[in-house]
Amino acid sequence: MQAFLYVFALSLLPTVEGRYAVLAGRLLGLNWAETLTAAIGGVILLGVTLPWLLPLVDLVAHRMAESQHGILSRAARAYLGYVESLRRRSRRYVESYGLLGLTLFVALPLPGTGEWSGALAAYLLGIDRRLSMLALMLGGLASISITLPLSYGTPPWR
Repeated sequence: MQAFLYVFALSLLPTVEGRYAVLAGRLLGLNWAETLTAAIGGVILLGVTLPWLLPLVDLVAHRMAESQHGILSRAARAYLGYVESLRRRSRRYVESYGLLGLTLFVALPLPGTGEWSGALAAYLLGIDRRLSMLALMLGGLASISITLPLSYGTPPWR
Protein backbone atom coordinates (compact mmCIF):
# COMPACT_ATOMS: atom_id res chain seq x y z
CA MET A 1 0.00 0.00 0.00
CA GLN A 2 2.87 2.37 0.78
CA ALA A 3 4.40 1.89 -2.69
CA PHE A 4 1.00 2.51 -4.29
CA LEU A 5 0.62 5.81 -2.40
CA TYR A 6 4.18 6.76 -3.31
CA VAL A 7 3.46 6.25 -7.02
CA PHE A 8 0.22 8.21 -6.68
CA ALA A 9 2.06 11.08 -4.96
CA LEU A 10 4.74 11.06 -7.66
CA SER A 11 2.06 11.22 -10.33
CA LEU A 12 0.99 14.60 -8.93
CA LEU A 13 4.42 16.24 -9.15
CA PRO A 14 5.34 18.59 -12.00
CA THR A 15 7.62 16.97 -14.60
CA VAL A 16 7.10 13.50 -13.06
CA GLU A 17 3.34 13.11 -13.38
CA GLY A 18 1.79 9.77 -14.30
CA ARG A 19 4.11 9.14 -17.21
CA TYR A 20 7.24 8.75 -15.08
CA ALA A 21 5.46 7.56 -11.95
CA VAL A 22 4.87 4.28 -13.78
CA LEU A 23 8.62 3.72 -13.87
CA ALA A 24 8.73 4.24 -10.11
CA GLY A 25 5.93 1.70 -9.74
CA ARG A 26 7.96 -0.82 -11.69
CA LEU A 27 11.07 -0.14 -9.62
CA LEU A 28 9.08 -0.43 -6.40
CA GLY A 29 7.80 -3.85 -7.41
CA LEU A 30 4.16 -2.98 -8.05
CA ASN A 31 2.41 -5.00 -10.72
CA TRP A 32 1.29 -3.13 -13.82
CA ALA A 33 -2.36 -2.90 -12.73
CA GLU A 34 -1.50 -1.27 -9.38
CA THR A 35 0.89 1.12 -11.08
CA LEU A 36 -1.63 1.98 -13.76
CA THR A 37 -4.35 2.61 -11.17
CA ALA A 38 -2.13 4.96 -9.13
CA ALA A 39 -0.94 6.85 -12.21
CA ILE A 40 -4.44 7.23 -13.65
CA GLY A 41 -5.64 8.54 -10.30
CA GLY A 42 -2.98 11.24 -10.46
CA VAL A 43 -3.82 12.11 -14.06
CA ILE A 44 -7.50 12.53 -13.24
CA LEU A 45 -6.84 14.57 -10.10
CA LEU A 46 -4.46 16.90 -11.91
CA GLY A 47 -6.76 17.19 -14.91
CA VAL A 48 -9.64 18.31 -12.74
CA THR A 49 -7.81 20.58 -10.28
CA LEU A 50 -5.09 22.34 -12.29
CA PRO A 51 -7.41 24.41 -14.49
CA TRP A 52 -8.96 25.80 -11.28
CA LEU A 53 -5.73 26.15 -9.31
CA LEU A 54 -3.41 27.88 -11.80
CA PRO A 55 -5.24 31.22 -11.95
CA LEU A 56 -4.74 31.48 -8.17
CA VAL A 57 -1.04 30.61 -8.41
CA ASP A 58 -0.59 33.21 -11.13
CA LEU A 59 -2.27 35.88 -9.02
CA VAL A 60 -0.04 35.10 -6.04
CA ALA A 61 3.10 35.09 -8.25
CA HIS A 62 2.31 38.54 -9.66
CA ARG A 63 1.80 39.93 -6.16
CA MET A 64 5.00 38.32 -4.91
CA ALA A 65 6.98 39.66 -7.89
CA GLU A 66 5.91 43.18 -6.96
CA SER A 67 6.80 42.74 -3.29
CA GLN A 68 9.95 43.98 -1.62
CA HIS A 69 10.86 40.53 -0.25
CA GLY A 70 14.11 39.66 -2.02
CA ILE A 71 14.04 35.90 -2.42
CA LEU A 72 10.26 35.67 -2.80
CA SER A 73 10.25 38.39 -5.40
CA ARG A 74 13.08 36.70 -7.34
CA ALA A 75 11.35 33.31 -7.17
CA ALA A 76 8.10 34.82 -8.42
CA ARG A 77 9.88 36.57 -11.29
CA ALA A 78 11.61 33.28 -12.20
CA TYR A 79 8.23 31.52 -12.23
CA LEU A 80 6.71 34.25 -14.38
CA GLY A 81 9.67 33.99 -16.78
CA TYR A 82 9.09 30.25 -17.04
CA VAL A 83 5.42 30.92 -17.72
CA GLU A 84 6.32 33.25 -20.57
CA SER A 85 8.71 30.67 -22.04
CA LEU A 86 6.04 28.00 -21.85
CA ARG A 87 3.55 30.32 -23.55
CA ARG A 88 5.92 30.73 -26.50
CA ARG A 89 6.64 26.97 -26.78
CA SER A 90 3.06 25.77 -26.54
CA ARG A 91 1.33 28.44 -28.62
CA ARG A 92 2.16 26.83 -31.98
CA TYR A 93 0.69 23.49 -30.92
CA VAL A 94 -2.50 24.95 -29.54
CA GLU A 95 -3.06 27.54 -32.27
CA SER A 96 -2.39 25.06 -35.04
CA TYR A 97 -4.30 22.08 -33.69
CA GLY A 98 -6.61 23.40 -30.95
CA LEU A 99 -7.75 20.83 -28.42
CA LEU A 100 -5.88 18.06 -30.24
CA GLY A 101 -2.71 20.17 -30.09
CA LEU A 102 -3.01 20.65 -26.34
CA THR A 103 -3.69 16.93 -25.89
CA LEU A 104 -0.60 16.04 -27.95
CA PHE A 105 1.51 18.58 -26.04
CA VAL A 106 0.51 16.92 -22.77
CA ALA A 107 0.94 13.39 -24.16
CA LEU A 108 4.55 13.83 -25.28
CA PRO A 109 6.72 12.22 -22.60
CA LEU A 110 9.41 14.89 -22.88
CA PRO A 111 10.76 17.44 -20.39
CA GLY A 112 8.71 20.63 -20.42
CA THR A 113 5.50 18.93 -21.49
CA GLY A 114 2.85 17.20 -19.42
CA GLU A 115 -0.25 18.08 -17.45
CA TRP A 116 1.26 20.91 -15.41
CA SER A 117 2.73 22.60 -18.48
CA GLY A 118 -0.39 21.87 -20.53
CA ALA A 119 -2.65 23.32 -17.83
CA LEU A 120 -0.50 26.42 -17.67
CA ALA A 121 -0.52 26.76 -21.45
CA ALA A 122 -4.30 26.33 -21.54
CA TYR A 123 -4.71 28.98 -18.87
CA LEU A 124 -2.36 31.42 -20.57
CA LEU A 125 -3.97 30.93 -23.96
CA GLY A 126 -7.49 31.30 -22.57
CA ILE A 127 -8.76 27.81 -23.39
CA ASP A 128 -12.09 26.94 -21.80
CA ARG A 129 -11.65 25.09 -18.48
CA ARG A 130 -13.81 22.14 -19.47
CA LEU A 131 -11.91 21.67 -22.72
CA SER A 132 -8.58 21.98 -20.97
CA MET A 133 -9.66 19.38 -18.39
CA LEU A 134 -10.51 16.98 -21.19
CA ALA A 135 -7.22 17.62 -23.02
CA LEU A 136 -5.19 17.24 -19.82
CA MET A 137 -6.77 13.93 -18.91
CA LEU A 138 -6.61 12.50 -22.44
CA GLY A 139 -3.02 13.64 -22.87
CA GLY A 140 -2.03 12.28 -19.46
CA LEU A 141 -3.60 8.92 -20.23
CA ALA A 142 -1.90 8.82 -23.63
CA SER A 143 1.43 9.58 -22.01
CA ILE A 144 0.97 6.74 -19.53
CA SER A 145 0.07 4.42 -22.40
CA ILE A 146 3.45 5.25 -23.94
CA THR A 147 5.59 4.85 -20.82
CA LEU A 148 3.83 1.92 -19.12
CA PRO A 149 4.82 -0.71 -21.74
CA LEU A 150 8.33 0.73 -21.85
CA SER A 151 8.62 0.47 -18.06
CA TYR A 152 7.32 -3.09 -17.86
CA GLY A 153 9.14 -4.41 -20.92
CA THR A 154 6.20 -5.81 -22.88
CA PRO A 155 2.63 -4.59 -23.15
CA PRO A 156 1.11 -5.57 -19.80
CA TRP A 157 -2.22 -6.57 -21.35
CA ARG A 158 -0.65 -9.50 -23.22
